[in-house]
Amino acid sequence: MPKIVIANTLADGFVAFMRTDGSWSNDIGEGAQADSDADAQNLLQRALEAAAANIVVDPYLIEVAPASTDTGLGRPRPLEYREYIRAFGPSVAIPT
Repeated sequence: MPKIVIANTLADGFVAFMRTDGSWSNDIGEGAQADSDADAQNLLQRALEAAAANIVVDPYLIEVAPASTDTGLGRPRPLEYREYIRAFGPSVAIPT
């Protein structure tokens, strides 16, 4: 399964995904995907450098289902429920 790096930005605490260029996005669809363990470790190493530079906190790898197998979201889908909520929001409707 492909992997993506997830973290929280230090400036605002929002969930973020590391892009290919090393910047961060709140959209999982912009996250850099690693298809091998070596690529995943390289992504994580770059994310840990961003953490050392106080850009993000607590970066780690998550497994995702590729966008082509997603159920209409058009973006990769985290396999673990916790990360799914972090990527796409609450699992219940929020009153407006």
